[in-house]
Amino acid sequence: MAKKKTRYVCQECGAEFVKWMGKCPTCGNWNTLVEEDDAPEVDSAHALTAFETPRRIADVDMEDLPRFATGSGELDRVLGGGLIPGSIILIAGDPGVGKSSLTLAVCANVARGGKKVLYITGEESSRQIRMRAERLNALADELYICAENNFERITRHVEKIQPELLIVDSIQTIYRSEIESAPGSVSQVRECSAGLMRLSKSLGVTTFVIGHVTKDGSLAGPRVLEHIVDTVLFFEGERTADFRVLRAIKNRFGATSEIGLFEMRDTGLIDVPDASKLFLPERADDIGSVIVPTVEGTRPLLVEVQALVAPTPFMPPRRTSDAVDIKRIQLLLAVLEKRLHLSIGASDVYVKTAGGIKIDEPATDLPLAVALASSFANRKLLGQCVIFGEVGLSGEVRAVSKCRQRVDESVRMGFTNIVLPKKNFAEVAKSHAGKANFLPVDNLRDALKISMPRT
Repeated sequence: MAKKKTRYVCQECGAEFVKWMGKCPTCGNWNTLVEEDDAPEVDSAHALTAFETPRRIADVDMEDLPRFATGSGELDRVLGGGLIPGSIILIAGDPGVGKSSLTLAVCANVARGGKKVLYITGEESSRQIRMRAERLNALADELYICAENNFERITRHVEKIQPELLIVDSIQTIYRSEIESAPGSVSQVRECSAGLMRLSKSLGVTTFVIGHVTKDGSLAGPRVLEHIVDTVLFFEGERTADFRVLRAIKNRFGATSEIGLFEMRDTGLIDVPDASKLFLPERADDIGSVIVPTVEGTRPLLVEVQALVAPTPFMPPRRTSDAVDIKRIQLLLAVLEKRLHLSIGASDVYVKTAGGIKIDEPATDLPLAVALASSFANRKLLGQCVIFGEVGLSGEVRAVSKCRQRVDESVRMGFTNIVLPKKNFAEVAKSHAGKANFLPVDNLRDALKISMPRT
């Protein structure tokens, strides 16, 4: 009998080695190599369709992919207009953020439309799913549920029921019997994901795959998992907060910059179509607080950004923010100190957004700089004011994209003062004349003078 060979597989990046090492040379993580037996090769992940001969790209039939609605306008927006038959969608997020609640609600909506839906749970019993469905009002005649972990049996269930929508909760609990490693290992996740993709493409079944995340918020399992699926969606938001943000990280059938907003209630996740009201609670104009008209995909959002600058005897000073990239804050602090001679570098700096939504685009440079300067100087800002613009290293204010959408949303929400780059002013001067007081600026010093008037 031939001796069984073993290998050591990194559980973070999927790299394989012939001997154990404390640190993975590929990704640099410690104690992530796990011993696995060599298993027989399963079907190739690339064998998706029947044999096809090459042909000219102009000869390929171009038909609109038929989509069907999920019953959630926010989810349909993120997906690009709805679900496409044969697509496979990975949805990930922290425990308790609402992944299972959202997918179960989608199952009920689709089943009530007359389509068969199969919900495979590897983490809970069928009775637990029924209890959640009762609470979410997600019972439907065409919704089937099954507690199963074995991939081969899942395949037989799908072939027998022939659903149009399949949910697998979660991929880390599914295993193939011919692979000896434990469920959740790199080998199991990779091969089960490839098998689900082949099953989805061959039968035309739209598949939702729920995935776990690591402690740093990244998707657990091998990177090939994200390459296999058609769409990757991430849930953001604290479990203690009332709202959730669904963000598209990858989407072969739509834009990757769209977000969907939901509010968590006792009856599940509810769509939030008017996002600006969610992130603009009752507030009074205060020191270090600025309203930013940011754009996520095609959606403009008004978000309150707060900055606190406090002197500290400790070195180095702290820079803390969960909503804005720390590197962006450090750059703006350097510009304020070098170009405007504000001795702000020796102070602790804390930045947050109302609701904890993450913002990361050049248009947030100017409002962040104004909020930091306002808190440092302890001066109030101009009332009913929104600010946007990119700040260069020499202190100049540069134009940003999608100015019209930002101004439209600001005017709709009742803001009367708009500080914007001078080069963007011509774009909205005529179309929005008389709707608001436009205050164009071309450098950071002028922006601070206008935004923090002396009383």
